[in-house]
Amino acid sequence: MKCKATADATMPATIKKIRAAVYTRKSSEEGLDMEFNSLDAQREACEAYIASQRSEGWVLVADRYDDGGVSGGTLERPALKRLLADIERGLIDVVVVYKIDRLSRALMDFAKLVEVFDANNVTFVSVTQSFNTTTSMGRLTLNILLSFAQFEREVIGERIRDKVAASRARGIWMGGFVPLGYDARDRRLIVNEAEAVLVRRIFEDFVKTESGTKLVQALRAEGATTKRGRPFTKSDVYRVLSNRTYLGQAMHKGKSHPGEHGAIVPQALWDTAHALLTISPRTRANRTRCQTPALLRGLIFDSDGRAMSPTHTRGRRGQRYRYYVSQSVLKGSAADGPAIARISAGEIEGIVIAQLRGLLRQPEIVLGAWRAARLAAPGLTEDEARLALERLDPLWEEIFPAEQTRILRLLVDRVDLGPDGADVRMKLEGLASLARELAAPGADWARAAA
Repeated sequence: MKCKATADATMPATIKKIRAAVYTRKSSEEGLDMEFNSLDAQREACEAYIASQRSEGWVLVADRYDDGGVSGGTLERPALKRLLADIERGLIDVVVVYKIDRLSRALMDFAKLVEVFDANNVTFVSVTQSFNTTTSMGRLTLNILLSFAQFEREVIGERIRDKVAASRARGIWMGGFVPLGYDARDRRLIVNEAEAVLVRRIFEDFVKTESGTKLVQALRAEGATTKRGRPFTKSDVYRVLSNRTYLGQAMHKGKSHPGEHGAIVPQALWDTAHALLTISPRTRANRTRCQTPALLRGLIFDSDGRAMSPTHTRGRRGQRYRYYVSQSVLKGSAADGPAIARISAGEIEGIVIAQLRGLLRQPEIVLGAWRAARLAAPGLTEDEARLALERLDPLWEEIFPAEQTRILRLLVDRVDLGPDGADVRMKLEGLASLARELAAPGADWARAAA
Protein backbone atom coordinates (compact mmCIF):
# COMPACT_ATOMS: atom_id res chain seq x y z
CA MET A 1 0.00 0.00 0.00
CA LYS A 2 1.33 3.39 -1.00
CA CYS A 3 1.45 6.10 1.57
CA LYS A 4 1.27 9.73 0.64
CA ALA A 5 3.55 12.04 2.59
CA THR A 6 1.79 14.90 4.34
CA ALA A 7 3.07 17.83 6.41
CA ASP A 8 3.14 17.44 10.23
CA ALA A 9 0.25 19.44 11.57
CA THR A 10 2.18 20.15 14.82
CA MET A 11 5.20 21.82 13.10
CA PRO A 12 4.88 25.46 12.07
CA ALA A 13 5.23 26.19 8.41
CA THR A 14 7.93 28.81 9.13
CA ILE A 15 10.32 29.38 12.07
CA LYS A 16 10.70 32.94 13.39
CA LYS A 17 14.26 34.24 13.12
CA ILE A 18 15.75 35.19 16.50
CA ARG A 19 18.69 37.61 16.22
CA ALA A 20 21.26 36.80 18.90
CA ALA A 21 24.08 39.15 19.96
CA VAL A 22 27.13 38.02 21.93
CA TYR A 23 28.48 40.36 24.62
CA THR A 24 31.92 39.76 26.19
CA ARG A 25 33.88 41.66 28.85
CA LYS A 26 37.19 41.45 30.72
CA SER A 27 38.04 43.72 33.66
CA SER A 28 41.80 44.07 33.05
CA GLU A 29 43.81 44.62 29.88
CA GLU A 30 46.27 41.88 30.80
CA GLY A 31 46.50 39.25 28.04
CA LEU A 32 44.29 41.11 25.56
CA ASP A 33 47.19 41.34 23.13
CA MET A 34 47.40 37.55 22.90
CA GLU A 35 46.28 35.80 19.73
CA PHE A 36 43.50 33.97 21.62
CA ASN A 37 42.44 35.85 24.73
CA SER A 38 39.66 35.71 27.30
CA LEU A 39 37.24 37.67 25.09
CA ASP A 40 37.78 35.17 22.28
CA ALA A 41 37.14 32.26 24.65
CA GLN A 42 33.86 33.79 25.84
CA ARG A 43 32.75 34.50 22.28
CA GLU A 44 33.58 30.96 21.13
CA ALA A 45 31.41 29.43 23.88
CA CYS A 46 28.53 31.83 23.14
CA GLU A 47 28.67 31.24 19.39
CA ALA A 48 28.62 27.49 19.98
CA TYR A 49 25.46 27.88 22.08
CA ILE A 50 23.80 29.98 19.37
CA ALA A 51 24.72 27.34 16.77
CA SER A 52 23.04 24.70 18.95
CA GLN A 53 19.83 26.74 18.84
CA ARG A 54 19.81 27.08 15.06
CA SER A 55 16.82 24.78 14.78
CA GLU A 56 14.90 27.28 16.92
CA GLY A 57 15.65 30.06 14.46
CA TRP A 58 18.63 31.60 16.25
CA VAL A 59 21.09 33.52 14.07
CA LEU A 60 24.24 35.37 15.13
CA VAL A 61 24.27 39.12 14.43
CA ALA A 62 27.33 40.41 12.61
CA ASP A 63 28.38 43.11 15.09
CA ARG A 64 30.83 42.30 17.91
CA TYR A 65 30.25 43.75 21.38
CA ASP A 66 33.54 43.32 23.25
CA ASP A 67 34.64 45.43 26.25
CA GLY A 68 38.28 44.75 27.11
CA GLY A 69 39.85 46.28 30.22
CA VAL A 70 36.56 47.67 31.59
CA SER A 71 35.12 47.02 35.05
CA GLY A 72 31.73 45.39 35.46
CA GLY A 73 30.90 47.85 38.22
CA THR A 74 29.89 50.55 35.75
CA LEU A 75 27.58 50.87 32.76
CA GLU A 76 29.94 53.36 31.07
CA ARG A 77 31.30 50.80 28.61
CA PRO A 78 31.61 51.54 24.86
CA ALA A 79 30.50 48.14 23.57
CA LEU A 80 27.65 47.90 26.10
CA LYS A 81 26.38 51.32 25.01
CA ARG A 82 26.38 50.17 21.37
CA LEU A 83 24.55 47.00 22.38
CA LEU A 84 21.83 48.95 24.22
CA ALA A 85 21.49 51.38 21.31
CA ASP A 86 20.98 48.47 18.86
CA ILE A 87 18.44 46.90 21.23
CA GLU A 88 16.41 50.12 21.31
CA ARG A 89 16.58 50.24 17.50
CA GLY A 90 14.98 46.78 17.40
CA LEU A 91 17.99 44.99 15.88
CA ILE A 92 18.44 42.34 18.60
CA ASP A 93 16.12 39.74 20.13
CA VAL A 94 18.37 37.95 22.61
CA VAL A 95 21.68 38.74 24.33
CA VAL A 96 24.07 35.86 24.99
CA VAL A 97 26.80 36.09 27.64
CA TYR A 98 29.28 33.58 29.06
CA LYS A 99 28.37 34.41 32.68
CA ILE A 100 25.98 36.92 34.22
CA ASP A 101 28.81 38.94 35.80
CA ARG A 102 30.15 39.66 32.27
CA LEU A 103 27.04 41.79 31.76
CA SER A 104 27.16 43.44 35.20
CA ARG A 105 28.50 42.88 38.72
CA ALA A 106 26.24 45.46 40.36
CA LEU A 107 22.67 44.52 41.29
CA MET A 108 21.29 48.04 40.69
CA ASP A 109 22.99 48.30 37.28
CA PHE A 110 21.65 44.91 36.25
CA ALA A 111 18.13 45.98 37.22
CA LYS A 112 18.49 48.93 34.81
CA LEU A 113 19.62 46.60 32.03
CA VAL A 114 16.68 44.25 32.64
CA GLU A 115 14.30 47.21 32.35
CA VAL A 116 15.76 48.04 28.92
CA PHE A 117 15.53 44.39 27.87
CA ASP A 118 11.91 44.09 28.99
CA ALA A 119 10.89 47.36 27.34
CA ASN A 120 12.20 46.06 24.00
CA ASN A 121 11.07 42.41 24.38
CA VAL A 122 14.67 41.20 24.57
CA THR A 123 15.75 38.20 26.66
CA PHE A 124 19.26 37.15 27.59
CA VAL A 125 21.01 33.85 28.14
CA SER A 126 24.01 32.93 30.27
CA VAL A 127 25.76 29.98 28.65
CA THR A 128 27.11 28.59 31.94
CA GLN A 129 24.07 29.44 34.11
CA SER A 130 20.76 28.10 32.83
CA PHE A 131 17.62 30.03 33.80
CA ASN A 132 14.64 31.70 32.18
CA THR A 133 14.09 35.40 32.91
CA THR A 134 10.46 35.25 31.81
CA THR A 135 9.42 33.40 35.00
CA SER A 136 9.34 34.60 38.60
CA MET A 137 11.63 31.74 39.69
CA GLY A 138 14.09 32.69 36.95
CA ARG A 139 14.17 36.28 38.18
CA LEU A 140 14.70 35.11 41.77
CA THR A 141 17.60 32.92 40.65
CA LEU A 142 19.00 35.85 38.71
CA ASN A 143 18.87 38.18 41.72
CA ILE A 144 20.62 35.59 43.90
CA LEU A 145 23.38 35.13 41.34
CA LEU A 146 23.81 38.89 40.98
CA SER A 147 24.00 39.35 44.74
CA PHE A 148 26.87 36.86 44.87
CA ALA A 149 28.54 38.57 41.90
CA GLN A 150 28.36 41.95 43.66
CA PHE A 151 29.66 40.36 46.89
CA GLU A 152 32.59 38.88 44.97
CA ARG A 153 33.38 42.27 43.42
CA GLU A 154 33.38 44.00 46.83
CA VAL A 155 35.60 41.29 48.36
CA ILE A 156 38.07 41.64 45.48
CA GLY A 157 38.09 45.41 46.01
CA GLU A 158 38.77 45.04 49.72
CA ARG A 159 41.55 42.56 49.01
CA ILE A 160 43.20 44.96 46.54
CA ARG A 161 42.94 47.88 48.97
CA ASP A 162 44.48 45.80 51.76
CA LYS A 163 47.32 44.77 49.47
CA VAL A 164 47.98 48.39 48.48
CA ALA A 165 47.95 49.50 52.14
CA ALA A 166 50.39 46.75 53.14
CA SER A 167 52.70 47.56 50.23
CA ARG A 168 52.67 51.28 50.99
CA ALA A 169 53.43 50.55 54.64
CA ARG A 170 56.57 48.78 53.41
CA GLY A 171 57.47 51.82 51.33
CA ILE A 172 56.78 50.16 47.97
CA TRP A 173 55.70 52.38 45.09
CA MET A 174 52.36 51.09 43.77
CA GLY A 175 52.32 52.88 40.44
CA GLY A 176 50.45 55.94 39.30
CA PHE A 177 51.75 59.30 38.11
CA VAL A 178 55.52 59.60 38.58
CA PRO A 179 56.37 62.86 40.42
CA LEU A 180 58.87 65.40 39.11
CA GLY A 181 62.38 64.38 40.16
CA TYR A 182 61.88 60.64 39.71
CA ASP A 183 61.69 58.00 36.99
CA ALA A 184 59.93 54.63 37.28
CA ARG A 185 62.12 51.59 36.60
CA ASP A 186 61.26 48.00 37.44
CA ARG A 187 58.29 49.22 39.53
CA ARG A 188 60.57 51.42 41.65
CA LEU A 189 61.15 55.18 41.86
CA ILE A 190 64.67 56.18 40.80
CA VAL A 191 65.96 59.73 41.34
CA ASN A 192 66.27 61.73 38.11
CA GLU A 193 69.23 63.96 38.97
CA ALA A 194 68.44 66.66 36.40
CA GLU A 195 64.85 67.03 37.63
CA ALA A 196 65.93 66.69 41.27
CA VAL A 197 67.96 69.91 40.89
CA LEU A 198 64.77 71.72 39.82
CA VAL A 199 62.80 70.28 42.75
CA ARG A 200 65.40 71.43 45.28
CA ARG A 201 65.56 74.81 43.59
CA ILE A 202 61.77 75.19 43.98
CA PHE A 203 62.07 74.59 47.72
CA GLU A 204 65.12 76.85 48.12
CA ASP A 205 63.68 79.77 46.15
CA PHE A 206 60.33 79.54 47.92
CA VAL A 207 62.19 79.89 51.22
CA LYS A 208 64.06 82.92 49.83
CA THR A 209 61.12 84.74 48.25
CA GLU A 210 58.26 83.47 50.47
CA SER A 211 56.09 83.88 47.37
CA GLY A 212 54.56 81.22 45.14
CA THR A 213 53.64 83.89 42.59
CA LYS A 214 57.22 85.13 42.15
CA LEU A 215 58.48 81.58 42.00
CA VAL A 216 56.06 80.71 39.19
CA GLN A 217 57.08 83.84 37.29
CA ALA A 218 60.74 82.85 37.53
CA LEU A 219 60.10 79.26 36.44
CA ARG A 220 58.05 80.41 33.45
CA ALA A 221 60.69 82.99 32.46
CA GLU A 222 63.31 80.23 32.40
CA GLY A 223 61.08 77.86 30.44
CA ALA A 224 60.99 75.26 33.24
CA THR A 225 58.19 72.71 32.85
CA THR A 226 56.38 70.11 34.93
CA LYS A 227 56.81 66.36 34.50
CA ARG A 228 54.12 66.49 31.80
CA GLY A 229 55.97 69.20 29.89
CA ARG A 230 53.68 72.18 30.54
CA PRO A 231 54.59 75.54 32.18
CA PHE A 232 54.33 75.70 35.96
CA THR A 233 51.27 77.11 37.73
CA LYS A 234 50.92 78.01 41.41
CA SER A 235 49.05 74.75 41.94
CA ASP A 236 51.99 72.83 40.48
CA VAL A 237 54.44 74.64 42.77
CA TYR A 238 52.40 74.02 45.93
CA ARG A 239 51.88 70.39 44.86
CA VAL A 240 55.67 69.97 44.73
CA LEU A 241 56.09 71.72 48.09
CA SER A 242 53.52 69.40 49.71
CA ASN A 243 54.71 66.08 48.24
CA ARG A 244 56.34 64.02 51.02
CA THR A 245 57.74 61.68 48.37
CA TYR A 246 60.65 64.13 48.18
CA LEU A 247 61.54 63.23 51.78
CA GLY A 248 61.89 59.59 50.77
CA GLN A 249 58.50 58.71 52.24
CA ALA A 250 55.52 56.72 50.93
CA MET A 251 52.06 58.09 51.71
CA HIS A 252 48.82 56.16 52.10
CA LYS A 253 45.57 57.70 53.36
CA GLY A 254 47.34 60.51 55.19
CA LYS A 255 49.97 58.28 56.84
CA SER A 256 53.64 58.38 55.90
CA HIS A 257 55.98 55.39 55.81
CA PRO A 258 59.71 55.11 54.99
CA GLY A 259 59.97 54.57 51.24
CA GLU A 260 62.25 52.41 49.14
CA HIS A 261 63.21 55.42 46.99
CA GLY A 262 65.84 58.04 47.75
CA ALA A 263 65.04 61.48 49.19
CA ILE A 264 65.56 64.65 47.13
CA VAL A 265 64.86 67.37 49.71
CA PRO A 266 66.68 67.51 53.09
CA GLN A 267 64.44 67.45 56.17
CA ALA A 268 65.68 70.87 57.33
CA LEU A 269 64.77 72.52 54.00
CA TRP A 270 61.36 70.80 54.05
CA ASP A 271 60.69 72.03 57.61
CA THR A 272 61.66 75.61 56.70
CA ALA A 273 59.43 75.65 53.62
CA HIS A 274 56.47 74.18 55.52
CA ALA A 275 56.91 76.67 58.35
CA LEU A 276 56.34 79.35 55.70
CA LEU A 277 53.36 77.48 54.24
CA THR A 278 51.61 77.71 57.62
CA ILE A 279 51.68 81.51 57.21
CA SER A 280 48.89 82.92 55.05
CA PRO A 281 49.94 84.15 51.58
CA ARG A 282 48.70 87.67 52.42
CA THR A 283 50.87 87.84 55.54
CA ARG A 284 53.88 86.57 53.61
CA ALA A 285 53.27 89.14 50.84
CA ASN A 286 53.03 91.98 53.35
CA ARG A 287 56.23 90.81 55.03
CA THR A 288 58.02 90.66 51.69
CA ARG A 289 56.90 94.19 50.85
CA CYS A 290 58.16 95.40 54.23
CA GLN A 291 61.60 94.05 53.37
CA THR A 292 61.68 95.85 50.00
CA PRO A 293 64.69 98.19 49.92
CA ALA A 294 64.49 101.83 48.87
CA LEU A 295 65.76 101.51 45.29
CA LEU A 296 66.30 105.24 44.81
CA ARG A 297 67.96 106.06 48.14
CA GLY A 298 70.57 108.77 47.40
CA LEU A 299 69.56 108.97 43.73
CA ILE A 300 66.31 110.97 43.73
CA PHE A 301 66.09 114.79 43.94
CA ASP A 302 63.21 117.28 43.95
CA SER A 303 62.76 120.11 41.43
CA ASP A 304 64.99 122.39 43.56
CA GLY A 305 67.82 119.87 43.44
CA ARG A 306 67.46 118.83 47.08
CA ALA A 307 67.72 115.17 47.98
CA MET A 308 64.61 113.17 48.80
CA SER A 309 64.78 110.59 51.59
CA PRO A 310 62.84 107.32 51.97
CA THR A 311 60.27 107.11 54.75
CA HIS A 312 57.11 105.19 55.54
CA THR A 313 53.84 105.29 57.46
CA ARG A 314 51.55 102.60 58.89
CA GLY A 315 47.88 102.16 58.03
CA ARG A 316 45.11 101.21 60.45
CA ARG A 317 45.62 97.52 59.74
CA GLY A 318 49.39 97.67 59.94
CA GLN A 319 50.02 98.12 56.22
CA ARG A 320 53.33 99.79 55.41
CA TYR A 321 53.26 102.66 52.88
CA ARG A 322 56.62 103.83 51.51
CA TYR A 323 57.39 107.37 50.31
CA TYR A 324 60.25 109.63 49.21
CA VAL A 325 60.07 113.01 50.99
CA SER A 326 61.98 116.17 50.17
CA GLN A 327 64.55 117.40 52.68
CA SER A 328 62.65 120.71 52.81
CA VAL A 329 59.71 118.89 54.40
CA LEU A 330 61.88 116.91 56.77
CA LYS A 331 63.61 120.12 57.93
CA GLY A 332 60.31 121.93 58.43
CA SER A 333 60.56 124.33 55.49
CA ALA A 334 57.66 122.99 53.49
CA ALA A 335 56.20 126.47 52.94
CA ASP A 336 58.85 127.39 50.38
CA GLY A 337 59.45 123.85 49.23
CA PRO A 338 59.05 122.38 45.75
CA ALA A 339 55.72 121.57 44.12
CA ILE A 340 56.36 117.85 44.54
CA ALA A 341 57.68 117.37 48.05
CA ARG A 342 56.37 113.86 48.67
CA ILE A 343 55.80 110.96 46.29
CA SER A 344 54.85 107.32 46.61
CA ALA A 345 57.97 105.13 46.54
CA GLY A 346 56.28 102.34 44.58
CA GLU A 347 54.97 104.80 42.00
CA ILE A 348 58.25 106.61 41.29
CA GLU A 349 60.31 103.42 41.41
CA GLY A 350 57.96 101.87 38.84
CA ILE A 351 58.33 104.93 36.58
CA VAL A 352 62.13 104.87 36.81
CA ILE A 353 62.34 101.14 36.14
CA ALA A 354 59.99 101.45 33.14
CA GLN A 355 62.16 104.27 31.70
CA LEU A 356 65.31 102.31 32.37
CA ARG A 357 64.01 99.19 30.64
CA GLY A 358 62.85 101.32 27.71
CA LEU A 359 66.29 102.90 27.37
CA LEU A 360 67.96 99.48 27.30
CA ARG A 361 65.98 98.70 24.15
CA GLN A 362 67.12 101.82 22.27
CA PRO A 363 69.81 101.13 19.60
CA GLU A 364 71.82 104.27 20.38
CA ILE A 365 72.04 103.34 24.07
CA VAL A 366 73.17 99.80 23.21
CA LEU A 367 75.74 101.21 20.76
CA GLY A 368 77.14 103.56 23.40
CA ALA A 369 77.31 100.75 25.96
CA TRP A 370 79.15 98.51 23.51
CA ARG A 371 81.71 101.18 22.64
CA ALA A 372 82.38 101.84 26.31
CA ALA A 373 82.52 98.12 27.11
CA ARG A 374 85.12 97.47 24.37
CA LEU A 375 87.72 99.39 26.36
CA ALA A 376 87.74 96.63 29.00
CA ALA A 377 86.56 93.76 26.75
CA PRO A 378 87.98 94.25 23.21
CA GLY A 379 86.54 90.93 22.04
CA LEU A 380 82.92 91.93 22.82
CA THR A 381 80.86 92.42 19.64
CA GLU A 382 77.92 94.78 19.23
CA ASP A 383 75.52 91.85 18.80
CA GLU A 384 76.81 90.25 22.00
CA ALA A 385 76.27 93.50 23.92
CA ARG A 386 72.77 93.92 22.46
CA LEU A 387 71.73 90.34 23.23
CA ALA A 388 73.17 90.59 26.74
CA LEU A 389 71.17 93.73 27.56
CA GLU A 390 68.04 92.23 25.99
CA ARG A 391 68.29 89.34 28.47
CA LEU A 392 67.79 91.72 31.38
CA ASP A 393 64.34 93.01 30.40
CA PRO A 394 62.29 89.75 30.61
CA LEU A 395 64.11 88.71 33.81
CA TRP A 396 63.68 91.98 35.71
CA GLU A 397 60.46 91.03 37.53
CA GLU A 398 62.02 87.79 38.76
CA ILE A 399 65.30 89.26 40.06
CA PHE A 400 65.71 89.44 43.84
CA PRO A 401 65.17 92.95 45.31
CA ALA A 402 68.80 93.20 46.44
CA GLU A 403 69.99 92.43 42.90
CA GLN A 404 67.53 94.96 41.45
CA THR A 405 68.98 97.60 43.77
CA ARG A 406 72.54 96.76 42.68
CA ILE A 407 71.67 97.01 38.98
CA LEU A 408 69.73 100.23 39.44
CA ARG A 409 72.63 101.88 41.25
CA LEU A 410 75.00 100.59 38.58
CA LEU A 411 72.97 102.18 35.77
CA VAL A 412 71.30 105.28 37.24
CA ASP A 413 73.27 108.44 38.04
CA ARG A 414 70.32 110.45 39.41
CA VAL A 415 66.55 110.97 39.12
CA ASP A 416 65.21 114.56 39.04
CA LEU A 417 61.52 115.16 39.72
CA GLY A 418 59.75 117.99 38.00
CA PRO A 419 56.30 119.16 36.95
CA ASP A 420 56.60 117.16 33.71
CA GLY A 421 57.68 113.92 35.36
CA ALA A 422 60.95 112.24 36.19
CA ASP A 423 64.24 112.74 34.34
CA VAL A 424 66.49 109.66 34.58
CA ARG A 425 70.21 110.11 33.92
CA MET A 426 72.16 106.96 33.18
CA LYS A 427 75.78 106.01 33.80
CA LEU A 428 77.33 104.96 30.53
CA GLU A 429 80.21 103.24 32.29
CA GLY A 430 77.73 101.35 34.46
CA LEU A 431 75.82 100.26 31.37
CA ALA A 432 79.06 99.04 29.79
CA SER A 433 79.95 97.14 32.95
CA LEU A 434 76.54 95.47 32.98
CA ALA A 435 76.84 94.52 29.30
CA ARG A 436 80.21 92.86 29.97
CA GLU A 437 78.79 91.09 33.03
CA LEU A 438 75.76 89.74 31.20
CA ALA A 439 77.78 88.66 28.16
CA ALA A 440 80.44 86.88 30.23
CA PRO A 441 80.63 83.10 29.58
CA GLY A 442 78.83 81.09 32.28
CA ALA A 443 76.89 84.09 33.61
CA ASP A 444 73.98 82.49 35.49
CA TRP A 445 71.30 85.16 35.60
CA ALA A 446 68.59 82.60 35.97
CA ARG A 447 69.85 81.94 39.51
CA ALA A 448 69.43 85.64 40.34
CA ALA A 449 65.72 85.31 39.63
CA ALA A 450 63.32 85.03 42.54
